[in-house]
Amino acid sequence: MLTGISIGTIMVTSSNSWMLAWLGLELNSFAILPLISKTKHPRSIEAATKYFLTQSTASCLILFASTINAWQTGTWTITQMPDKLPSTLMLIALTMKMGAAPMHLWLPEVMQGTTLLTSLLISTWQKIAPMVLIFTTSNHLPSNIALIMGLLSTYLGGWGGMNQTHLRKMMAFSSIANMGWTLMTLTSEPKLSMINIMTYMLLTTPTFILLAQTSTKTLQDMTTMWTTSPTSSITLTFLLLSMAGLPPLTGFMPKLLILNELISQNLTAASIATTMASLLSLIFYLRISYLTSLLNTPNSSTSTTKWRQNMNNLKMAQMTPTAVMSTTTLPTLYL
Repeated sequence: MLTGISIGTIMVTSSNSWMLAWLGLELNSFAILPLISKTKHPRSIEAATKYFLTQSTASCLILFASTINAWQTGTWTITQMPDKLPSTLMLIALTMKMGAAPMHLWLPEVMQGTTLLTSLLISTWQKIAPMVLIFTTSNHLPSNIALIMGLLSTYLGGWGGMNQTHLRKMMAFSSIANMGWTLMTLTSEPKLSMINIMTYMLLTTPTFILLAQTSTKTLQDMTTMWTTSPTSSITLTFLLLSMAGLPPLTGFMPKLLILNELISQNLTAASIATTMASLLSLIFYLRISYLTSLLNTPNSSTSTTKWRQNMNNLKMAQMTPTAVMSTTTLPTLYL
């Protein structure tokens, strides 16, 4: 299944035709369905069904938009999409695949119904293929619609995550809010949008690996993380603050560049609204950080429950460099 997911993404990133890109997206979607439903639980089956229905609808829209474009231009080339109708339909379909507002309602439910590592795949790797297609067609996409979808995503992601107690749903709304930041500069500075989404993937990877290693799924579990692993607790706190965009951590730089680009495009009102929306996300990031490292003093655990941490050298080898880069890359970006 992982090979199918990888091949599907590679097909999309290396294709120049809408038909080949559509086949790669379909392979990508079908390959991850067994991973979502592998826990043999009704909630995981429900999550796989919701994921299948949403991705199938988005794939139909992609095929419909590319067919209209081929009918109008006589070519299936991805970069040739001058008409507004197919470009608007394509933007809606690709943002639906990535989980941006207002087509975002499937993402929290799917991530809640599967395992932490599969949620990591959905929130990182599965976004690469649609993001590459959006980047390729960014000069033809409607800028007003992308800006509105970006503002909606930042606000709905912030509002939705404030009332959550399950960490997978909270990370899903964090992903929606970050997609809003990505869409804000999609048509004016697409390279900056790519930098933002890649930085988010760099931040999300060690966060999910830490949660999986410590078997942490709810906010209540966060209160006991310090007694089982102080190092993991401190690392997770820095990762969450970096995702919130606080300086001098790595996540601050993409948000600063996006706000600078919006102001340079005379979109000062949009930049102010986006900054206000980031405060909503900051609330639940600080809530997790408070429960993780500031609520309890360092002490020995007196609980008789089973030790929850099960270290895996391979996963820790993946987590260590990404965690370091997620919190200390900002001085390098300045240089």
